[in-house]
Amino acid sequence: MTRQDRYALMSVSDKKGIVPFARSLRELGFRILSTGGTAAALRKENVEVQDVSEYTGFPEILGGRVKSLHPRIHGGLLGRPDRETDRQEMDRQGIEPIELVVVNLYPFEKTAAHLDASREELIEKIDIGGPTLLRAAAKNHEYVTVVVEPGDYDLILKEFRDTGRPSSNTRRRLALKAFRHTGAYDAAIVSGLSHALNMEPAAGTAAGTPPFPARLLAGYEKIMDLRYGENPHQGAAFYRPLGTPPAGMGAARKLQGKEISFNNLLDCDAAWRMVEEFEPPACVIVKH
Repeated sequence: MTRQDRYALMSVSDKKGIVPFARSLRELGFRILSTGGTAAALRKENVEVQDVSEYTGFPEILGGRVKSLHPRIHGGLLGRPDRETDRQEMDRQGIEPIELVVVNLYPFEKTAAHLDASREELIEKIDIGGPTLLRAAAKNHEYVTVVVEPGDYDLILKEFRDTGRPSSNTRRRLALKAFRHTGAYDAAIVSGLSHALNMEPAAGTAAGTPPFPARLLAGYEKIMDLRYGENPHQGAAFYRPLGTPPAGMGAARKLQGKEISFNNLLDCDAAWRMVEEFEPPACVIVKH
């Protein structure tokens, strides 16, 4: 098989910047594969795109639950074209290498944050194909560039233009971002379902008490960088748990004043916890 086409696969929830990015990739000679809303957004702006179902020769099934889970897609992501055995097998199966994957996932925590979200609603928001694409591309980052953040589009384009492909260091860094993205997504699902499901009590626990898992999986979203840490020479940032409704300091907002420091947050948290000890109305003032 003579390989002339370069393939990029795009399926994004956050569509910021995706149209100009795709248009620039087309100018660099990429053929773009896509699905659903991303393909529609690109076509609306006259960016040529090929549906994954057309490329694989297999239609989307089960109400869209199965779209990209096909050997021609994942063979293209996981194949190592410089290995003779992989190249021969890809040739036999008509599998083209996919050089670039641009995927970001629906923020599951947005659904989980609604206190009235049903278990069925949560289940239907769990993406299967997207994380699988990301993990495959990130695993094979020696050959595949994986992008999850629109903020990386300009860097990727620059390196494609300057050297033909992103550097190995860039690919490794982007692969780690992809694994963080899927890891945070899984953590949000675990947290969200833990709140939504009526779990049976574990042996030896009181009725209505959920079982304590053997492992805890937690994911956090950065709310802000802090002015400094516990001491002025230290850096710090503030995160809130994914997959749960904002609560406590994670639901607070600054009304005025300079940027918050680590010690400011400790004081605020202590004040809030003390207020909760009283019947409202109540006020607590704390100064470190």
